[in-house]
Amino acid sequence: MKILYIETSSKNCSVAISDNEKLLCLTEEVSENYKQSESLHTFVEWALEGAGISLKDIEAVSLGKGPGSYTGLRIGASSAKGFCYGLKVPLFAVNSLESMIEPFLGKNYDIIVPLVDARRMEVYTAMYDGTTGKELSETEAKILDETSFEELKDKKLIFVGDGAKKAKEILKLPNADFNEEIYPSAQFLIKKTLEKIDKKEFEDIAYFEPFYLKDFHGVKKKKSSDSI
Repeated sequence: MKILYIETSSKNCSVAISDNEKLLCLTEEVSENYKQSESLHTFVEWALEGAGISLKDIEAVSLGKGPGSYTGLRIGASSAKGFCYGLKVPLFAVNSLESMIEPFLGKNYDIIVPLVDARRMEVYTAMYDGTTGKELSETEAKILDETSFEELKDKKLIFVGDGAKKAKEILKLPNADFNEEIYPSAQFLIKKTLEKIDKKEFEDIAYFEPFYLKDFHGVKKKKSSDSI
């Protein structure tokens, strides 16, 4: 089964294609300017070319559903829905935080904590068992302070993601490692997607919404009277 994976929840615009569990091609780029709108469809074309298949060969689409960048998630979801409608294939969606823990499973960590940078000292986070990947706490928006995660001070931890940078500056956890170079990646959606396919946990394409976690807060424009 050939599957197209799209992950646009962060600064990493990421597209992958697999034949069941075998990764055929990965195309991704981390950009501070969030280039999903201009790069995503080009990356899909490159991934198809790299995999040696055409779009009509795709039998399912899987999306990293967030949490993360509101605009990035909206772009990814719109594209995924478009492909599903056009190809008449099912849509599957995976929590983007779960794709961040995959490289660290079985690496002698008790707990893996992905941290996606939000605004100021806020992060999107959850906790996962370092061996099995089982979710230990639900995904939440969390304000970091010196006491955050102190209940885990006796555990061997790793904080991963672009939110790990500000966590490293304030957390006093002697057994913790930090890796701020990790972003959600389409290649790490494969395992969870295949599990969802086996369980027939597909999304309703018409009603699917990304996991925004929080309402969008745009910049409020000043009225002309405000400047007087």
